[in-house]
Amino acid sequence: MLGQVVPLAAPVSRRGLTSGEVIRDPRSGLVSEPGQCRPFGATVTAQGVNFAVFSRHAQSLSLVLFEEGQDDPFAEIPLDAQRNRTGDVWHVFVHGLKPGILYGYRVNGPFMPREGHRFNPRAILIDPYARALSGSYPWGVRHECRGRPARLGKVVVDDFDWEGDVSPNIPIAQTILYELHVRGFTKHPSSGVQHPGTYLGLIEKLPYLKSLGVTALQLMPVLEFDETDGVGRHPVTGQPLCNYWGYSTLGFFALKAGYASRDGAQLREFKELVKQCHKLGLEVILDVVYNHTCEGNEHGPTLSFRGLDNAIYYMLDKEGRYCNYTGCGNTFNCNHPVVRGLILDSLTELVTEYHVDGFRFDLAAIFSRGKSGKVLEEPPILQEIAEHPILANTKLIAEAWDAGGLYMVGKMPQHGRWIEFNGQFRDDVRRWIRSEPNMTAAVAKRISGSLDLYGNTTRHAYHSLNFVTCHDGFTLNDLVSYQKKHNFNNGEGNRDGWDDNLSYNCGVEGDTQNPQILAMRQRQMRNFLTLMFLSQGVPFLLMGDEFARTQHGNNNAYCHDDELNWVDWTLLQKNAGLHRFTSMMIALRKRHFAISRENFLNRVHWHGQKPGDPDWTGHSRTLAMHLLGGHGQPHFLVLFNAHWENQKFWLPQVDRQYRWRRLVDTSLPSPDDIVEEKNAVPLNPGDHYCTTARSTVILMA
Repeated sequence: MLGQVVPLAAPVSRRGLTSGEVIRDPRSGLVSEPGQCRPFGATVTAQGVNFAVFSRHAQSLSLVLFEEGQDDPFAEIPLDAQRNRTGDVWHVFVHGLKPGILYGYRVNGPFMPREGHRFNPRAILIDPYARALSGSYPWGVRHECRGRPARLGKVVVDDFDWEGDVSPNIPIAQTILYELHVRGFTKHPSSGVQHPGTYLGLIEKLPYLKSLGVTALQLMPVLEFDETDGVGRHPVTGQPLCNYWGYSTLGFFALKAGYASRDGAQLREFKELVKQCHKLGLEVILDVVYNHTCEGNEHGPTLSFRGLDNAIYYMLDKEGRYCNYTGCGNTFNCNHPVVRGLILDSLTELVTEYHVDGFRFDLAAIFSRGKSGKVLEEPPILQEIAEHPILANTKLIAEAWDAGGLYMVGKMPQHGRWIEFNGQFRDDVRRWIRSEPNMTAAVAKRISGSLDLYGNTTRHAYHSLNFVTCHDGFTLNDLVSYQKKHNFNNGEGNRDGWDDNLSYNCGVEGDTQNPQILAMRQRQMRNFLTLMFLSQGVPFLLMGDEFARTQHGNNNAYCHDDELNWVDWTLLQKNAGLHRFTSMMIALRKRHFAISRENFLNRVHWHGQKPGDPDWTGHSRTLAMHLLGGHGQPHFLVLFNAHWENQKFWLPQVDRQYRWRRLVDTSLPSPDDIVEEKNAVPLNPGDHYCTTARSTVILMA
């Protein structure tokens, strides 16, 4: 028996309506009817708009409608619990409404915090499924409205022409990630773009990113947040600080309007950004924050989830207080079926409507916690994300820890899909580069794909995302320039941010004109880059690290919308040698399978300063790695000298037809620090190589 092809029904059907179910609002004249319970959000048809929202414990609910620019609603439509409710979903279809209308919900129910209920009928709430929000443009403006909230849902449609857009679908083992902030990447006057600080400004910089050699852009949060919700002030200037990074989500379906070049253009401009990335072979990974919301703890504002059904959306203790495993006041109840559905709907919409290629999940260990915070053996949300058919080709990247002490690096369930930020890689490599003892064996594990973390499962080396720096912490330049954090301008008395950064300032704290120290810092940055791009796993680069961007020792610059966070593009010329080195290391990795293979290193010999004699003792600060070639592939010999003195390495023998040539020596000035294979420098006759203190050398045979 075969299925029958039938015409598609309209998005909102009137089947089953009986006489008297169509109601005219006496104040506005709007005509409404019960509508449909799916899909959630505001769905536009030729006849009007269907609204559907979840609330299990609401006693009554009304839809409140505003015209753009007006403080007072032009209609408030009560929803009848009998005719406008299906299960726990309230719904209504309003005839004649057009895109551009603003809307929210007034919800009445018990205020019983110990039972988990915090309904507030005075608040007009944002729809969790709103595709756009009002009052979010331009960036940094705190909207003051009389009689209504500053942020409301906006009814939108978009007929963007994707022109046959297809994802590059780059294998994860060949991926090179580049993290950036949409505003900060082009806001500085030196960026030279026509639309600084916007999606369009980023489009203008895509050729630069393509030429650098990265394959994917990881965008810091671009789902709606309120950048004006910061409460502190700059201790020197007195200017208000802000929520610059955006890790405090206001809407899981709405693109950040403040990153658009004009009001209302965020959907179209973001889609254009993704389309242009794909044309250049670049993927787009979104940093998403499903672990908490911007409503904070019991002292925070009631904006959406708290007023719709607090007991469902948040993890609460037995006294009704918010569980705070995020450090941000609340924790989203991610494994509740309703909340899981919202997260999956958000992810699938970002893939289907915006062609996003993958996601980095902030504090993803939260996904392993149940309603009470207990760690679940098989968390449903992790399984459903990993197995969802629409997400099958997306990259899933987990920050595998949370602020409550849960650390799951190497332990994420559904491990076949999840790539993890390898915090152990970051820490061990930092310790090695700053010459700590007892690190030789540890750094060898990190280089070879962290077999100790991923080798006892069905995982591969590419499940390790190898990073040295990211937005949260020192930049690469500051990692070699500051021994301590300098966060005084955050207005928190320098108490915020990590105290132990495993950094080394090379002898002077901060800026210096000492040529020896400046040369050492350049060498150390090249050491970090070389080690990261040589290691098995997925390399990750922070914006501006390729030309020594600085935050002047601030390792928690979440609240600054100024030159501290904006990329200064004059550094590209000032540090052209470092930029060249980074680009050529990326190219070298791409060209040679021996460096970027998918599995853990097996065709490798470890040496010390003498062939076949690696020194794994705590006193050793030298290591040699011989990546075996053959079958048309060259041999590579990497000499790591983390000692503060020069060290001599004896070179292993290779077949007669091979000869060792120098590709990289981080102690040499540009352009001799790295060359292409055809220009590799033959070594002088002899069987050894003298390495400079704190340097890395790559030889090719």
